[in-house]
Amino acid sequence: MIFMVYCILQLGELAETYTVDDALISLGFGNFQTLVLFYSGVAYAAEAMEVMILSFIGSAVQSEWNLSPHEKSLISSVVFAGMLVGAYTWGVVSDNYGRRKGFLFTAIVMSGAGFLSAFAPNYISLVILRFFVGVGLGGGPVLFSWFLEFVPAPSRGSWMVFFSFFWSIGTILEASLAWLVMPTLGWRWLLGLSSLPSFLLLIFYSITPESPRYLCMKGRKSDAMHVLESIARMNQNVLPSGELVSDRKAEAAELEENTNGFQGTHAEQVRKSGSSLIGYLASKFKCIGALYKLLSRKLIRTTLLLWMGFFGNAFTYYGVILLTSGLSDGDENCKPIMLHLKSKEGSNLYKDVFITSMAEVPGLILSAVIVDRIGRKLSVASMMFATFAFLIPLVFHQKEVFTTALLFCARICITGSITTLSIYAPEIYPTSIRSTGYGTANSIGKIGGIISPLVAVGLVDGCHKIAAVLLFEAVIFLTGMAVVFFPVETRGCKLNDSL
Repeated sequence: MIFMVYCILQLGELAETYTVDDALISLGFGNFQTLVLFYSGVAYAAEAMEVMILSFIGSAVQSEWNLSPHEKSLISSVVFAGMLVGAYTWGVVSDNYGRRKGFLFTAIVMSGAGFLSAFAPNYISLVILRFFVGVGLGGGPVLFSWFLEFVPAPSRGSWMVFFSFFWSIGTILEASLAWLVMPTLGWRWLLGLSSLPSFLLLIFYSITPESPRYLCMKGRKSDAMHVLESIARMNQNVLPSGELVSDRKAEAAELEENTNGFQGTHAEQVRKSGSSLIGYLASKFKCIGALYKLLSRKLIRTTLLLWMGFFGNAFTYYGVILLTSGLSDGDENCKPIMLHLKSKEGSNLYKDVFITSMAEVPGLILSAVIVDRIGRKLSVASMMFATFAFLIPLVFHQKEVFTTALLFCARICITGSITTLSIYAPEIYPTSIRSTGYGTANSIGKIGGIISPLVAVGLVDGCHKIAAVLLFEAVIFLTGMAVVFFPVETRGCKLNDSL
């Protein structure tokens, strides 16, 4: 009898507590999340515009400054190099100092360097400024994670796909802008106009809220409650009864366990083992500590497979974009090549890129339909193998219309794949390293983005178009196999604050 009373009391105590996930489910997706969606969506569209611009300015700058093919491709690759640096840097800043600080610095760097690029007096200054644009663009995962942490778990997949529509809006807007601006005003005007959406982030920054999940994880429960109460007011709903809790204590215990044994002198740690030194450094330096967690025994398989997935998806996504322009303005000297298409006027190039950019929309619709039905893993794998199938015919000579149609279908599938993978990545990591984990995976993807222009532009301009397509096919197949071996399915799962 006493035992039963004790159990009832314990259950009563448990009922009087709730987590951020419970609060978000209770409050639902309403007006508050809509404003967060719009703000982060504008940032995502601005990022897409800065990436899509790479398809248009290369040839114009090459013609004006008499650049070699290598110098032309470097204009694209240096942006991805900056994104490689920025994605990890802003992820660490976001996980340690707050999501808001992360995307504030992102907006300042991206908008400033993007606007100044329009006034670059020479090739070297343009390359340097585009590198810093890339550093700013690397903060994209911070905004993605920020929005993710406001979305209720049951509808998270669908809303994250909806969020990705802003990327498609950005790509379509950039293609339309290039179509209008490039033939008349030139590439400098395109660079300047494309940087303007980034300034909107700075204008409305003061009203953006911090993630309640991040605040709760850091032990700032009163601040987290303030944000949750704001959500309740705007959504015209009520919070669950009881006290807000998180698994921050579990995180603290985990840190204590990880750093246990690293309290002696530095010489003692070196004598123990190399891993002890790494653990010591991880406990002292936040940037090393975050990477140490990502490669811990619990996460190393997930992290490495995720890196393979992002590398392959980014390599293919940007490859399809660049193949669109590369196959459209092919060299007349490559007539014997089976993939040759006649050179076309610039307006036709913009038209083809615009048409294939429209493929982003059905790609996102496809992702939205299947992501919460068949799960993240199967969605990504199936769309990767579908991309593989659509690119196979490009090994042989095709008519212009058929080539554009194949690239359109490939763009649909690779857009859906990379969108779903971008949902899976922040879901798999805990709040304490979510932005860093997603940002690091994104950084690995940027390595694929760095290499992709060199392959797509270099091989196509060098009359090796068949080799370019076959290389993309090999990367797509291996990436699809890596996704099959992802260890966890995150569909419908709550987000964790710690491992």
